Amino acid sequence: MLLMTRRNAIRCAAGAAAFAATAVRRNPCFALPGSGDYEVTKVERDEMAGVATTFMQTFEAPALSIAIARHGRTVYREAFGVSNRETGERTSISNLFRIASVTKPLTAAAVFILVEQGKIRLEDRVFGKEGILGEKYGTPPYNKYVEDITVDHLLTHTCGGWDNGALDPMFLKPSMDQADLIALIIDKRSLQHPPGTRWAYSNFGYCLLGRVIEAGSRQSYADFMERAILAPCGVVDMRIAGNTLKQRDAGEVTYYGQNGEDPYDMNIKRMDSHGGWLATPEDLVRFASHVDGFNTTANILKLDTIKKMTTPCSVNEHYARGWSVNKLGNWWHNGSLPGTTAIMVRTSSGFCWAALTNTRRQPSDAINLALDDMVWEMARKVRSWGL
Repeated sequence: MLLMTRRNAIRCAAGAAAFAATAVRRNPCFALPGSGDYEVTKVERDEMAGVATTFMQTFEAPALSIAIARHGRTVYREAFGVSNRETGERTSISNLFRIASVTKPLTAAAVFILVEQGKIRLEDRVFGKEGILGEKYGTPPYNKYVEDITVDHLLTHTCGGWDNGALDPMFLKPSMDQADLIALIIDKRSLQHPPGTRWAYSNFGYCLLGRVIEAGSRQSYADFMERAILAPCGVVDMRIAGNTLKQRDAGEVTYYGQNGEDPYDMNIKRMDSHGGWLATPEDLVRFASHVDGFNTTANILKLDTIKKMTTPCSVNEHYARGWSVNKLGNWWHNGSLPGTTAIMVRTSSGFCWAALTNTRRQPSDAINLALDDMVWEMARKVRSWGL
């Protein structure tokens, strides 16, 4: 669903220095400035639109939406193309998109909220009689290594298996509900390595973190996210996506698969905590601006917590806890599903940005990298931003 490869990390590191983006609604801090150092001229805006149009033509993207902010101030937001090819409806900055694995930084932040509240610890075990989830899922005695998994192993994708390869658990048996799928995988899919020793990107691991959040908060995952993460950031429109075209939310774009992919043949609701949210780019930038560690916008986590969340794990210098990171101090996460390509970035220079489109082309590395490059190139068109 998301492919956060080493290539992505290296590419982002090579171009990363100071950028990123956002605009946020219903919050004075995120009002578009009418003037000032960050104002985008008409010429610059036209140049940015040219970059966006090239991306859309290259990847046959019907819709594209982008938001950029610096230090909590929106400096650019724009939507391009059509949200629905059949009706010709033009894309709006208020259109919702599936964000795929850009969900993971939000889930990680929720885990750290619970850590700050003293309700869970990173070193807590997840399964077994003393674990956060106890023996709720699967049938004890568990397979080797299962009871050794900690919260931190799930956050860092080092649980020892259940990766996002061809047999990614989250894309198996779409008719099965979440609880039954978790039980099936724990019982039938053995871990290959001791937890903490290998890095393997795991959507299933973040599905389990959603259940950890529910156990620690005694609320549903979605309810806790709305109260503890989204509301404090001023985000009111995000919600868990539906599975089918008929379940498309009001204001949500239509998704278009390429190379035979069907965007409506997945159990998106079951993906809640690893890839199930709908958002606008402004929503994502608002969130990023409230966990960026700068003092221009109130952070929803303590600075020491943010540092822990964005410190590389011991077995992958490019991934922390819910964020890809590099030595330049930039953090990001991309997302990929049939019909969806997404990215959210926070840079060391105070920018936050997000870009969403309603298609994907396989192999997804190319469009993921191009979406990232596109926004960097757009940002560099604004001379006053100094990128």
